[in-house]
Amino acid sequence: MKNSLIFVAVVILAVTGLLFVSKSLVHSPANAGANSDGDRFVGAPAPDFQLAVLDTKGKTLKLSDFKGKAVVINFWATWCEPCKVEMPWLVELKKQYGPQGLEIVGVAMDDTDQKTIAEFTQKMGVNYPVVIGTEKVADLYGGIDGMPTLFFVDRTGKVVDHELGLRGKEAIESNIKKSLGEASGTAAGQ
Repeated sequence: MKNSLIFVAVVILAVTGLLFVSKSLVHSPANAGANSDGDRFVGAPAPDFQLAVLDTKGKTLKLSDFKGKAVVINFWATWCEPCKVEMPWLVELKKQYGPQGLEIVGVAMDDTDQKTIAEFTQKMGVNYPVVIGTEKVADLYGGIDGMPTLFFVDRTGKVVDHELGLRGKEAIESNIKKSLGEASGTAAGQ
């Protein structure tokens, strides 16, 4: 009886481990270009949303507020280690491309209080608006399978690319250039 229980436990652990590894491989940076649920948005209008802005008294932000601008929508959380690596890149890229019409919107998907999120963003030097995410908004974007998740929206409001997981500053910058209309080497706004 004892051996049977041990065998069942080992089988359950093995199957669980295989499922976890399988899901990790599908969403790994090496496979970031593979089809994911967020890829179905590429070429389509980005779903509009209205969310509460962090650390403000009732102020909200809508994606449609940024009409005519390129927008990076960054789904993240304070507990997400890859998000901590990526945030300084986003801060730097906002400084570099903000004057050309880039906006970044951080969507905090934490289950913690706003004070903790605000302290975290201040510590990270975040220079773009952060809103408090909801499951409803995550569902609008196909469900968030992992973090960070980025959607790159061009000046017309269409999604030009989607990234799941940490891919590197160069990949983010390349997608920002596409969003700004610079991918073909043209100047912004042309």
